[in-house]
Amino acid sequence: MSAGRAVGLVLGLAADGIVGDPKNGRPVNGFARLATALQRRLPADHPLAGFLHAGALAGGAVLVGVLTERAGRRSPVAEAVGTAVTTWAVLGGAGLALDGAELARDLETGRLETARHTLSTLDPRHTDGLDVIALSRASVETVAENTSDAVVAPLFWGAVAGAPGMLGSRAVSVLRRVAGRRRYGWFVVRLDELVNLLPTRLAALLTVGGAPVVGGSAGGAWRAWRRDASAHPSPNAGRVEAAFAGALEIRLGGRTVYPHGVEELPVLGDGRNPDAGHVTRAVELSRVVGWLAGAGAAVLAVGLGLRNRS
Repeated sequence: MSAGRAVGLVLGLAADGIVGDPKNGRPVNGFARLATALQRRLPADHPLAGFLHAGALAGGAVLVGVLTERAGRRSPVAEAVGTAVTTWAVLGGAGLALDGAELARDLETGRLETARHTLSTLDPRHTDGLDVIALSRASVETVAENTSDAVVAPLFWGAVAGAPGMLGSRAVSVLRRVAGRRRYGWFVVRLDELVNLLPTRLAALLTVGGAPVVGGSAGGAWRAWRRDASAHPSPNAGRVEAAFAGALEIRLGGRTVYPHGVEELPVLGDGRNPDAGHVTRAVELSRVVGWLAGAGAAVLAVGLGLRNRS
């Protein structure tokens, strides 16, 4: 059955790029709306609220994945189809590319207010008053982090654990964004950090490998990742953001204003300040990383399948 899973991952990734997002959005969008609606009904300060919220929703997503996986046991074709549909349902590569391209166009043409609005739908930081440089920096950081969370992580866990892995990892990623800084959000944050521990490092490694494809620096990506990431307060996000900074030969990080307050994030990379052109190249690099992740996930799925048979 490993071949069916591998084929399904590749087909789902291809569908993400070719079909893109339907008018009414993908199932992951409906999941986010459900999570938000349920969150409003939970007491923000209850110590068990985060556990119940995340456990029920993430557990439900995994259960759907288990049922999908069981249905695919009938044949490799059924497994490939089920995996492909699940992969397309959870991947965010196409939407990220569209949003990133829109940000780049708005920054290039000086429509900063529109860019601020688009960025605010993708990232929790305050965007009011950000200039072109700050918006470009935030846009590249957002593209980098979402490449890991919405593309590399689902593909990795899909290769390792099939549909349950894909749905569970994506559910946790969405729940972290929904929970935000509510007091019970610590549980979701810790769970998200655990789920993305390996995928973010894989995303950084793929960024190093994919940098030359977009005219970037593989050496710069490697140096920034190894040198700067450890200073970032997030055990995961700083890895891929540093790799993107080094690959594009720009500087990321610095003063960032969130709803909970101001954070002085470490400087990632040692190049110039980013501009709209770097946002465009970040989107291109994100696509390359996604393709490499899809190929790697297919190989990993086959390898794990062969190992289980032996």
